[in-house]
Amino acid sequence: MKNKKGKVNKAFDASEPPPSFSEATKNEKAALDTITKDDTESGEPERAMWGNQIEFLMSCIATSVGLGNVWRFPFVAYQNGGGAFLIPYIIVLILIGKPMYYLEGVLGQFSSRNTVKVWALAPAMKGIGYAQSLACSYILSYYVSIIGLCLYYFAMSFQPVLPWAVCDPEWRNCVPSGQTENVTLTNVSRSSAELYFTKTVLQQPKGIEGGLGMPLWYLTLCLLASWLVIFVIVSRGVKSSGKASYFLALFPYVVMIILLITTVILPGAGNGILFFVLPQWDKLAELSVWYAAVTQVFFSLSVCTGPIIMFSSYNGFKQNVYRDAMIVTTLDTFTSLLSGFTIFGILGNLAHVLDRNVTEVVGSGGTGLAFVSYPDAIAKTFQPQLFAVLFFLMMSVLGVGSAVALLSSVNTILLDAFPRVKTVYMSALSCTVGFGIGLVYVTPAGQYVLEIVDYYGGTFLILFCGIAEIFAVFWIYGLENICTDIEFMLGISTSVYWRFCWGFITPAMMVVVFVYALLSFDNLTFGGTYIYPTAGYVAGYLMLFVGIALVPLFTGLAMYKNRSGNIWETIKKAFRKKSSWGPRAQNNKVQWLLFTENRQQLRLTMNRSWLRHIWLSLSGGYQRALRYK
Repeated sequence: MKNKKGKVNKAFDASEPPPSFSEATKNEKAALDTITKDDTESGEPERAMWGNQIEFLMSCIATSVGLGNVWRFPFVAYQNGGGAFLIPYIIVLILIGKPMYYLEGVLGQFSSRNTVKVWALAPAMKGIGYAQSLACSYILSYYVSIIGLCLYYFAMSFQPVLPWAVCDPEWRNCVPSGQTENVTLTNVSRSSAELYFTKTVLQQPKGIEGGLGMPLWYLTLCLLASWLVIFVIVSRGVKSSGKASYFLALFPYVVMIILLITTVILPGAGNGILFFVLPQWDKLAELSVWYAAVTQVFFSLSVCTGPIIMFSSYNGFKQNVYRDAMIVTTLDTFTSLLSGFTIFGILGNLAHVLDRNVTEVVGSGGTGLAFVSYPDAIAKTFQPQLFAVLFFLMMSVLGVGSAVALLSSVNTILLDAFPRVKTVYMSALSCTVGFGIGLVYVTPAGQYVLEIVDYYGGTFLILFCGIAEIFAVFWIYGLENICTDIEFMLGISTSVYWRFCWGFITPAMMVVVFVYALLSFDNLTFGGTYIYPTAGYVAGYLMLFVGIALVPLFTGLAMYKNRSGNIWETIKKAFRKKSSWGPRAQNNKVQWLLFTENRQQLRLTMNRSWLRHIWLSLSGGYQRALRYK
């Protein structure tokens, strides 16, 4: 297809009819013979689609903008030097977060497949999809219990006096969180917010040696309410979750803006904000800061766990997923910064009230930050009930948005495996199982279990899956192949920035961080002091190793399935893309096969060595040659 100047147009017009079979090469004819029928033609139910493009965008925003932005990001920044953390975070977002998010959006939309079936592009790596789904399930198992805690605190926020702002007579060495004057602290002093969380809400024991205990009835009701809300949203698949995404994505911003406006006018808020934006340059040399930035980007954007591939798989084939990926990743960063200004403004005010430095006013992170440090700070504001109601309502909505995406990712795999089962029944089953597992986390010792699952089954496993995913896509399926697929689907050439990130920079940075994590991998302690019994660590390592083992397990199964007399031929068959790989619609599949065949012929005429092929792929030499041919 040439323009007036005789040059080949940059974009392939998929709306034009494909060349006739008489014009196709023998290889093209053979490729066309392998086309599998569309699901609708084989009698299977038609795959659901978003009602419109905005629903997909809002769902992605509701997924990526979650609890991690509000309570995890500020504390990670607080632990790693405030402004010093922002620089690695933004660099990691640009070089890892955006490329991974865009990649997963492309994979899902191009193939219309879930996290597991998308590995038809490299069948031997199918275990990556199952490992990601397992990590997603690990996170979901405890994530909803945190939403339940948010709902409990939200309900308690309507009392005339916040229950965590005052001390119970039975609490020793207690300092009322609502007290702002004449505060006397000692080494054994504990805030009423901390004692309320551990003694009243959790009834937490000193360890798990004596067992977990029975589920607490009030937290069980909150957990049930959380799962019921999630079920209502996902019960009709993307049709219902897409409509709910408008509220789940937009409402938190209303609350965050209100909190920001009311925070910046507090005395001392400016000092907290300055701590947030002014870097401590010596921190940039610490690998731990960069590791924290990588894990925060993965946790915040929800990459390498399945939701992005799942959501984009319901897109129309020509939707501008590049634009959507840029919007969501940029908005996610904006949200983290917005919550950072708000939270550090509150901490600055708290430091002003207590006459301390900003670095000394937060005592605990993780779940404790959301339900100890923040409530303690909120109790000292001029309108504590208003702050508490808005804050925990926002936290609940943010949590539901992310939980819906995590559950939908698992649900999609199940529904694609059992297409005859109605979505509402599968959702009911998933939510029931999720609620049953979640009862573990609402026992008195549930927080001990939560820390183990998050540490061993969450962050580390996700980082491993990310490395495996990017190597499988760009070094097995091929960087130039995925760029060709993008050009066919979106009609745009992939720039050198994306090529170098995907092919070299992103995997290199992830491997360095992964190796650092291995070398500094220590056994988890709860609250920095409690050492788990041996059984706890064994359970944690089992969760981690089961997820990692899925990748070589399915690689071995694929090689066994494709075994032949020649080991090299067996490997090639196991890793070569399936004939079913490609666009879901048959018309798009035909045109894509012809399009890629023409590109492969061009590569053969230019390629002289493996190193030259790598350079042409990274630099976009193949696409430039076609443009000026």
